[in-house]
Amino acid sequence: MTIPLAVTMGEPAGIGPDLVLGLYAERRARGLPAFAVFGHAGFLRARAERLGLDIAIAEAGLDEAAELFDSALPVISIAGQVADRPGEPEMAAAPVVIEAIAQAVLAVLAGQCRAVVTAPIHKGALYHAGFRHPGHTEFLAELCARGDPPKLPVMMLAHEQLRTVPLTIHVPLKDVPGLVTQSLIVETLRVMAHDLRQHFHIEAPRIAVAGLNPHAGEDGSIGREEVEIIAPAIAEARTAGIDAIGPLPGDTLFYPPHWRQYDAVLAMYHDQALIPIKTVAFDAGVNVTLGLPIVRTSPDHGTAFTLAGTGKASPASFAAAIAMARDMTAPTA
Repeated sequence: MTIPLAVTMGEPAGIGPDLVLGLYAERRARGLPAFAVFGHAGFLRARAERLGLDIAIAEAGLDEAAELFDSALPVISIAGQVADRPGEPEMAAAPVVIEAIAQAVLAVLAGQCRAVVTAPIHKGALYHAGFRHPGHTEFLAELCARGDPPKLPVMMLAHEQLRTVPLTIHVPLKDVPGLVTQSLIVETLRVMAHDLRQHFHIEAPRIAVAGLNPHAGEDGSIGREEVEIIAPAIAEARTAGIDAIGPLPGDTLFYPPHWRQYDAVLAMYHDQALIPIKTVAFDAGVNVTLGLPIVRTSPDHGTAFTLAGTGKASPASFAAAIAMARDMTAPTA
C-alpha cells in the first residue's frame, strides 16, 4: 500500500488550510499523491464549508490514510481549540499547530509517512504557547535530533532547475559580514552536495558560490570577504570532493545561461538567494529543508491573512511542494 505524505495544517487563520482543502478537492485533476493532514478535523470541516468545498473529511489512523484518500481527506486529528476565524490568529490554537508539526515529523521518522509538507505558521501566535524557535526549520531540526544536538538545517528555495540557498537567513543586513565564516560555508556546501545527490538524484552536483560584495570584491578592492573567507572555503570544499565554483559576482550569476551551468547556487544572504526565485516563480517556488534525516518541503509563501477564507489564494506553490516531496521520495531504479 502507498505510504502517504504528511501535510501539516499550519496557522488556522491563514491560507494554509484553504490550500490543503482546495488541493484535496482537485487531487485527481492535479494527479496528487496520497497525503494525510495533521490538524484539527472539526476546524477543517468548518473551513471547507466556508469555502463551499463539498469534500468528505475523515478522522483516520495512518494505517488507513492511503486507502481512504480517494474517497475522503484523512485527518490525523489533534485535540484542542481551533476556531474558524480567517485572518484572526488566536493563541488558543497554537498548541494544536505545534503538536501537528511534531506528530507529522515523528510519523515520517517512524516510516509511516514518506515526507512532511508544512503549511505556513504564524510564529507570533506560537510564541505565546512556548514555541522558542526562530522558525519552522529550527523546530524541525530539533525534532529530528531526538535529544541530540541538532545538525545544521539548510534552507533551499527551488523552482524547476533553479535552486538557491542563502547562507544567512533572517538577520539584519548589517550583521551578514560577521556571520559569513569559512566553516559555515564549508558545512553548508557539504549538506547541499549530500542532499542534491541523495534526494535530487544528481550524481555529481556542481554548486556555484556567490560573492558577498559587488563584483565579488574585485580581488579585494571592494571588500576582503571573498579573498579571506569565501575563496578559502571553496578551496577547502573542493579538497573534500565537493564541486564548488566561485566566488562569482551576484549581479551576473543569475543570468539564465550562467546559473544553468550549475545544479544549485549558494548565496551569502537572504535576498541574494530569494530574489531570483521570486522573480521567475513568485507563486510556484518551493522551500526545501536540507540536512535533515527526513524530506521536508513547504510552499514559498506566508499565511496571507487577508486572503484566508476567501478561496482566492493561489495553490501553485503548495501543489509544487507536494509534488516535490513525492518526487524526492520516489524509489530510484
